[in-house]
Amino acid sequence: MDCYYHNAVPSVGVCHDCTQTICATCRDETGICPGCRLERRLQAASASRPGLSGARGPQNPPPGPQARGARTATATATVDRTSKLAVTTISNETRGLLALGYPLWPLAALALLDPKKSSAVRRQALQALGVNFGLFGLSFGLAVVGQIPVLGWSAGPLLVVIFPVWLVATVIYGFKVWNGEDVRVPLISDWLDERDARRQDPSVSA
Repeated sequence: MDCYYHNAVPSVGVCHDCTQTICATCRDETGICPGCRLERRLQAASASRPGLSGARGPQNPPPGPQARGARTATATATVDRTSKLAVTTISNETRGLLALGYPLWPLAALALLDPKKSSAVRRQALQALGVNFGLFGLSFGLAVVGQIPVLGWSAGPLLVVIFPVWLVATVIYGFKVWNGEDVRVPLISDWLDERDARRQDPSVSA
């Protein structure tokens, strides 16, 4: 085979690092090609100058997926503990407004005008709005599907079940908020946790 670096020059072996075919001119005494020799020099220079901008030595590797996942989990757990503690500090009047905001979504929208700009109040108000508008959107989608001849058979029973589910869920969530518990709504709470974690530590989104 021809040399990787010289056209029409027969190779005498392969590079020990990159396994490219190289000729006798390119191959040094250690069996390394010119490209790998240059890369080794660059790595050695970076290791000897760790403060150089953009250079990473062998002791400072870029964070891998496991490290990023650990950072995300830590930030989310911190947000979760903070929200649990913050709910107990909300005044009784505001807690009552949030509790009623789950079955009566206009009150949840009113809670967003909290002059103290409390993150716990805003979180519970957004969850209450998310529950109401999410189930409303699901009801509307099922009503549209119900107009389709074949699919309407399965959409009809689900449409009937939505109202009892909404009523029970909003009453339970409102009761928990009134008792100072941190309410977690499926999907909505996870989305809020991730958003708050990115706000506290922007590196978790990298």
